[in-house]
Amino acid sequence: MQRSLQIFVVVVACYIAAQMLADIGSLRIIAVGGWAVDAGTLVYPFTFTLRDLIHKMAGKSIARTVIFAAAGINIAMAGLFWLIARLPADPGTGPQLEFGEVLAPVWRIVFASILAEVIANLIDTEVYQAWVDRYATRHQWGRVLVSNAVAIPVDSAIFVLVAFGGVLAGATVWEIFWVNVAFKMLITLISIPWIYLVRPTPLRSLETAAET
Repeated sequence: MQRSLQIFVVVVACYIAAQMLADIGSLRIIAVGGWAVDAGTLVYPFTFTLRDLIHKMAGKSIARTVIFAAAGINIAMAGLFWLIARLPADPGTGPQLEFGEVLAPVWRIVFASILAEVIANLIDTEVYQAWVDRYATRHQWGRVLVSNAVAIPVDSAIFVLVAFGGVLAGATVWEIFWVNVAFKMLITLISIPWIYLVRPTPLRSLETAAET
């Protein structure tokens, strides 16, 4: 019991950390194999399967709570970076402009990231639960594959259109979208076995008891 809870804490920490790193990375557009992609895509796709692990271990209610908690933490992080970039630097250490140049939030991208994360992960939650309601403990690979396949295009569309629509050329926007979807689905396929590595925790039992 204790070990399953310890693993659950680690998974939640990884989920929130991946969300934060993805939001920071999204501030830069990089070229991967000649394709334009926001750098947050290098880590963000893992959050979908991590969310699925949280759902399996602790249930739908806690999975939704973690989604909103991650969004709140990301908002706080962006606000803190904004404040630090605007506070006067100590005269003895120089202007330190590099911090603001790198980490000061671009609020349109921050809003797009958090909006996409919340909506897509909530959709992922509902699709995952629908699969569990139908198949119970059977075909666990399908929970990850189907829920992610539905949520990922929604996530990519919201983020790309809100963050870059009207700012970047239309061809670049669609290129970012399709590369996002393709890369995220590749990560989904790679991470499917993770669902078999975790077990429900006592938190899951409490949710089941509350439902009955």
